[in-house]
Amino acid sequence: MIQIAPSILSADFSRLGDQVRLVEDAGAEVLHIDVMDGHFVPNLTFGPALVQSIRAHSHMRFDIHLMVEEPERFIADFAAAGADHITFHLETSRHAHRVIQQIKEQGMTAGIALNPATPLDGIKYILEDLDMVLLMTVNPGFGGQKFISNVIPKIQVLHQHLEQKKFNCLIEVDGGINQETAPVVAKAGAHILVAGGAVFAQPDPKQAVKKLRQAAGSMKSE
Repeated sequence: MIQIAPSILSADFSRLGDQVRLVEDAGAEVLHIDVMDGHFVPNLTFGPALVQSIRAHSHMRFDIHLMVEEPERFIADFAAAGADHITFHLETSRHAHRVIQQIKEQGMTAGIALNPATPLDGIKYILEDLDMVLLMTVNPGFGGQKFISNVIPKIQVLHQHLEQKKFNCLIEVDGGINQETAPVVAKAGAHILVAGGAVFAQPDPKQAVKKLRQAAGSMKSE
C-alpha cells in the first residue's frame, strides 16, 4: 500500500500543530521533516527542538531527511527528540555504512537519499542494510520545484532489484509530487510519496492527502 508523507517544509508554521493533526487525521502514516544546514543545500530549516515540540502530539512516524554535511553529528540529538527514521545523503558521507550502523544503534530505521544525478551504483553493497532509499525527483534545498521525470527509470531499476534480491527496503520519492506525478512514481515502484505543497498549500490539506492516495493507488506497480 502506498504511504503518504506530508512534508512540513510547506506547512504554515503559525499553526503547525493543527496542520500536523489535520494530515494525521487524514490517514497520513509518515511526517517528513527536512533538515537543511545551509552548506550541503543553500537553506536552513529545522532542528531537534522542533521535532521534540511536536512529538507528543502525533503518532505518525517521524521521517527525518538530513540534507546536511557530516550527518553523523545529528543522529543522537534527533533520536533523543523522538525521530523514528533518519535518511542521510550518500553525497555527504565517506563512510555510509558506519552512519547506517550509528542510526540503527539509536533504535531508528535508516535510509539513504540520492540526488537526481547520483547513480544507484553507490548503494549496491549497502542496500541490504537499508530500510529505505529516498530518490530525489528535484534537486534538494527548496520546496515547490518541478518534478524531474528522468528519475523514473531509476525508480524502476531499484524496484526491480529489490524484488529480485527480496530485500526488505522501501522506496521513498521526494520532489514535485502531486496528483499528476503520484500515479507515475507509484507505478514505477515507489512505496512512500513525500508531498509538501500538494498537501499544505491546498485549501483543505486533509482532503489533499486523501486525493493523493487515491491518485497513487490508481496505478500501482506491476
